[in-house]
Amino acid sequence: MVTVYVYILDTLADWELGHVISELKSGRFFKKDAQRIALKTVSCSNEPIHTMGGMTIVPDCLIDDIVVNETSVLLLPGADTWSDRKHGTIIEKASEFLSLGATVCAICGATVALANYGLLDNRPHTSNGIGYLDMFSPCYEGKNHYIDKPSVADNNLITASSAGALLWSKQIIKHLNVFQSSTLEYWYEYFSTGEPKHFFALMQSLSSNDE
Repeated sequence: MVTVYVYILDTLADWELGHVISELKSGRFFKKDAQRIALKTVSCSNEPIHTMGGMTIVPDCLIDDIVVNETSVLLLPGADTWSDRKHGTIIEKASEFLSLGATVCAICGATVALANYGLLDNRPHTSNGIGYLDMFSPCYEGKNHYIDKPSVADNNLITASSAGALLWSKQIIKHLNVFQSSTLEYWYEYFSTGEPKHFFALMQSLSSNDE
């Protein structure tokens, strides 16, 4: 079983996590032999957090409860509160994840937190623009590794801009290998274009998976 830890913090950007957590939790489009996924929310305290959209979430566990191995995944969503020093502990944990070969997925404001810790200095990555990282992370030294795309996957590090949530979700799902490749492509095409033909192709790919 793979454990996906979702870090939650006040002002969490609800929409950035929507696609990926709903698919990993429901498993509705998983291939037959897909590994099981355990999804856990994690925070720096037991206190409930309040998302940007006004949702209240009570964490399943604390940072100290995280078990890191090569198959573990850490999702770091965007939020307006990443500058609070109390979140430094999860970034230290993210560094541990990367060192052990576990996967870290950061989007929007969370990329600044990684940049502040030097975790983007030597790896391909993206964010809301180089200027954004320069503005909010004075110690950022990863310009030569910045890729101007909505989402960038570099082995066990997947980063995205605030507008790249869908592609970020696709890359995370691909990394976990829980969809058939055709299912993943049709899933992405449908949610990125809204064209009905991709929805029917998505459903058909599931039927072929059952044969």
